[in-house]
Amino acid sequence: MKILVTGATTNIGRMVVDELLALGAGDVRALTIDPERAALPPQVEVARGFLGRPSTLPAAYAGVDVLYLAPHLPTATEACRLAAEAGIGRIVDLAGPKGAHWQGIEDAVEASGLPFTHLEPGEFMANSAIWSRQIRAGDEVRDGHGDAANAPIAQEDIAAVAARALLDNSLAGRSLELTGPESLSRRRKVEIIGAALGRELRYVELPRDEAIAELSKDMGEHAAWYLDGQAAFVDHPQQAVATVAEIAGRPATTFLTWVRANASLFQDP
Repeated sequence: MKILVTGATTNIGRMVVDELLALGAGDVRALTIDPERAALPPQVEVARGFLGRPSTLPAAYAGVDVLYLAPHLPTATEACRLAAEAGIGRIVDLAGPKGAHWQGIEDAVEASGLPFTHLEPGEFMANSAIWSRQIRAGDEVRDGHGDAANAPIAQEDIAAVAARALLDNSLAGRSLELTGPESLSRRRKVEIIGAALGRELRYVELPRDEAIAELSKDMGEHAAWYLDGQAAFVDHPQQAVATVAEIAGRPATTFLTWVRANASLFQDP
């Protein structure tokens, strides 16, 4: 079975490649725009291209049985149409919570008529790096909606589920909600980062306009969209689900474990 992993240069796509190899997959092709940066293992077949450049996809799709579809909304419909034309048998897509920003990915996949598995992670633990500038500068994190609580997930856990979904046809037709193992408020996340660093950090609640101004220093024009999205978790906290443990066969990564492994994000070089 030939598996194509798109978006294989960095982050989740690159992790999916490693997970597949660890599980014994023997015929993996990786789509990357920058093979040197991707630093793929020698047993992985490299296809140069990008989902955002559909003209590169037919060659990458040739002979592929199962496709991991990275989230790229502008060309998702065309990418899925080309997959169906190429005779690909199944798609495992990375989207997000139903009805949210990435819903268009799932819509495009289903419109192709191909069997699918939707991966629906919530917020990534890596998003906490938006506080790294403030944490490096002092002991306060100034932000809004400190009581907003969700169950953030490590990208490595998403990759672990994705690899198993690519190899296991029995997961076809399912939408897999993916979270970390615990629901945490934003205030609590800051406390945990402090504990991992051996420091006592304080969360300073800001009014919306001030919080947007502070976040804009790190998120630019996306700050208001992000903060307003967090507001929903104040009255309706996201609860943790056990999907990662059930499919990957191991517990999902805790936020404390993730911070300890990525402490350099919050420390001066």
